[in-house]
Parts: sequence; structure tokens; C-alpha cells
Amino acid sequence: MAYTTLISIILSHFLLLTTKTLAGKVPAIIVFGDSSVDSGNNNQISTVLKSNFEPYGRDFYDKKPTGRFCNGRIPPDFISEAFGLRPFVPAYLDPAFSISDFAEGVCFASAGTGYDNATSDVLDVIPLWKEVEYYKEYQKKLESYAGKKKAKYIIKESLYLISIGTNDFLENYYSMQSQRSSQYTEDQFQDFLLRLAQNFVHQIYGMGARKISLTGVPPMGCLPLERATNYVGGNGDGCNEKYNNVAKHFNVMLSGLVEKLNEELPGIRVVFADAYNLLLQMITKPSSYGFEVANVACCGTGLFEMGFLCDKLSPLTCTDANKFVFWDAFHVTDKTNHIISDFLMEHVLDQFL
Repeated sequence: MAYTTLISIILSHFLLLTTKTLAGKVPAIIVFGDSSVDSGNNNQISTVLKSNFEPYGRDFYDKKPTGRFCNGRIPPDFISEAFGLRPFVPAYLDPAFSISDFAEGVCFASAGTGYDNATSDVLDVIPLWKEVEYYKEYQKKLESYAGKKKAKYIIKESLYLISIGTNDFLENYYSMQSQRSSQYTEDQFQDFLLRLAQNFVHQIYGMGARKISLTGVPPMGCLPLERATNYVGGNGDGCNEKYNNVAKHFNVMLSGLVEKLNEELPGIRVVFADAYNLLLQMITKPSSYGFEVANVACCGTGLFEMGFLCDKLSPLTCTDANKFVFWDAFHVTDKTNHIISDFLMEHVLDQFL
């Protein structure tokens, strides 16, 4: 019994030291982007694109809908926990949290936004430039709270997660009311987005960011909503291959941008977080990852429901989201997010440990 107790104490001390070491290298997780990483900022703005109601959040802590477009946690939450920090990253606009909470992690992301300001206008959400304004405000609050030296350390050593771009294509360029499609060819629009991405990284670099993860776009042609509306151009399984090819091409461009940024900006470390192939594997071979359904989502019919259309009154919503790759017609489940986050921690973000 004494031996077992001793082993337990040693293991506890080891885990505590490991957690402190990880948290010391990355003192906070700072998030910019769209619904893939929004932890609830849209709750506080006037937009129809919200998810702060059931069944969203039913597998989150206390079964609480927080504004995350998921049944549970999203990648920044899992990544924060993996770095020995809190198991979730709070939204900057959430009144339940203050600067003392944000000193360890903060999310500025807004569901529905994109690199292009025109994308945020579609659903009246927070544009990327406004996310940066909130970040500036955060820096001032952080300095007042932690002191100039500590604040500078947090800003410099934090890991910045950027996940954005899908809406620029699906909600903007390819939408029926799009003006961008008449202004740019597909290639020109991708060049335009790449310049915006480069300018954004330069901007936060100028404000102190040094450790940055730039996320690629997913196989957006295989999202349930796109599969449901894909009457032409499919590859037999319902995916829109045109959209997938655009996503792959844009990811190659983003990867090249990451190399360029690392060469031209002194002291920066940017990594490309590409989970395209992993998610595509989960969609095409779901059983290999413990899933049963990948072509439709858990919520409602699984074909088109998202936001307010995904409500607790739908009798069709699945009882076990862990069997599904997708939670709603646009977003993946907690389980999928966990698998993706573990993959990124092992293969991409490990250099920051």
C-alpha cells in the first residue's frame, strides 16, 4: 500500500512539473479566425449566426451552449489543454470572463468571418480588422493587469492560432449574391486572399506575435451542406471536387506563404497547420477513426442545419455525436476536433513544446 502511494505521489509531481514546463513555454493561447475557433464572441453581437442554445454545447462542461459551433470543444480548447493551460479558451467579448482569465488565453474569432472584409458583411459578423482592434485593446488591459514586463513576455511567447478562409469561398466568392466572382477569377481571388493573410500576419507580428500557427482550409466540398447541394461536379460520393481542388490549391499557397514569412520576419516562427488530408480520411474512411457516419451531420437531417436551424426541438438529431464526423452541416464534432488537435500537436505544434 505504501509503495502504491509513493508511486502515486511521484506520478503526481511529474505531471505537475510537466504541466508547469509546458505552460511556461507557452503562457497563453491567442486565437483569431472564424467559427472553427470562435468560442462565443458572436453571442455578443447582432447577427443571426449564433450557437448559444441547445443542442450546441450538450457535451461541453456542464452541458452548456457557449457559442461554440460544436457539441463540445473546438481545437483551441484541446490545444490549450495540451500545453498545460486551461482546457478551454474563453471568448474576449464574453462578460463572464475578465483580463485575469484572458492572460492565460483569449479568443477574438468570429463565426462567419474571413480574410476579406466582404465576407464578414454577409452575416454581419466581426471582420478580421476588428479582431485586431480587440487584440490591441487586450494588450493595453494586459499591461495594466500584469505589468509591462510580464505583458510583453505573454505577448511574445504566446501561441497564436489563426483559422480562417473557408467562409471567403463558400459564403462569399461562391455565393449567388457575390460581387467578388465578377471582380476576380478563382486564381485571382486566391491571390487576393493570400495578400490579406500576409498583411494580417505582418500586422500581428508588428504588435509582438512571434509563435504563429496558420491553419489551412478543409476539404470544403465534403461538408454536409455542400454535399447536399452538389448536383453537378461531384465525384460519386457527393463531394464537390471543384471546391476541394480549390482548397488544396489554396493550402499550397498558404504553405508557401509560411515559408516566406519565416524567411523575411526576424524572430518569427510560423507553422502551417494542415489537417486537410486527415479530415478527408475521416470522411472517406470513417470506421478507421471510430465513426459510423460521415456524409451527413448529427444535428437534424444532417444536410443543411446550422445555427438557429439546428435546434433542440428537432427529433432527428442523433443521440451520440461520437458516431459522427460532423456535428452540423458546416462544423465537425467534439470527437473530430479532438482527433485533429492531437494530430496537430504531434506533427505541427510539437516544436513549441
